[in-house]
Amino acid sequence: MENNFKSGFVGIVGKPNVGKSTLLNKLIGQKIAVISPKPQTTRGKILAIMTEEDAQVVFLDTPGFHKPKNKLGETMIKAVNDTIADVDMLIMVVEPDTDCNGAERAIIEKIGDIPCILVINKADTVRFDELLPVMDFYSKQHEFAEIVPVSAKTGLGIDELKKVIKDYLEDGPMFYPEDMVTDQQEKQIVAEIIREKMLYLLDKEVPHGTAVEIVKMKYNDNASKPVYNICANIYCEKASHKGIIIGSGGAMLKKIGSMARSDCEDMLEAKVYLELWVKVKQDWRNSNNLMKEFGLIENEKTDFSDI
Repeated sequence: MENNFKSGFVGIVGKPNVGKSTLLNKLIGQKIAVISPKPQTTRGKILAIMTEEDAQVVFLDTPGFHKPKNKLGETMIKAVNDTIADVDMLIMVVEPDTDCNGAERAIIEKIGDIPCILVINKADTVRFDELLPVMDFYSKQHEFAEIVPVSAKTGLGIDELKKVIKDYLEDGPMFYPEDMVTDQQEKQIVAEIIREKMLYLLDKEVPHGTAVEIVKMKYNDNASKPVYNICANIYCEKASHKGIIIGSGGAMLKKIGSMARSDCEDMLEAKVYLELWVKVKQDWRNSNNLMKEFGLIENEKTDFSDI
């Protein structure tokens, strides 16, 4: 390791659906966080590690900041608040407009003295001259360390953002092995892949009321090609939602399974046999015990009146 090696923990925050997870994946160079066009895709903190010759940046992607409607939502917002309190630096992601809503104003109020880089995402969707008033507007809302327009979708501005992040890091050690990119276990990633496909394929409230539990993940390397046998339960809140997830003749469930299996094979670099079951757990998003069972930790109560 060369001298003046830099490191630090960087939280990624913003309102729902501004592209935080897409930005994380682009910074890391591979898919770590699931993404979808629907808001509130990310439910908890996702740790991802970018290691280069002169620095190691530990990113913490967070759920979109919103006014929660159930205990799951409260847990998601607590994850955001915990991240803001624990990191060395923040990246606040916004869209290329001046529609600064309650969630964004609440985030700005919570930043305090933490160095914060404002990232204007989706810069490829507007002309450069249209970015100038947005940059001017946000510079008046808070004293951001830097304002960097990017496109997480195309990669525009990502190299500049990496440079700016490293400029503001302090000298420090390598916290994780240089070949490590996330602390998520394979089971967690598989469950999130399955949930991602439901977010893409299902409409309205149905996918937001689902949770995925991996009940079996058996690896067999004795075959000519490594094989994983995976069995997962998909939980939903209503019997009517169960019928939608399964679909006519099981068509929707088969489509979810086929898409998820393909991504799992790419991630695991092995053949995957995936079996899915759909079960009803009424109002699980308001059950502490069920959220713990599904890997969502219940946190202390947070004040949401300023969102």
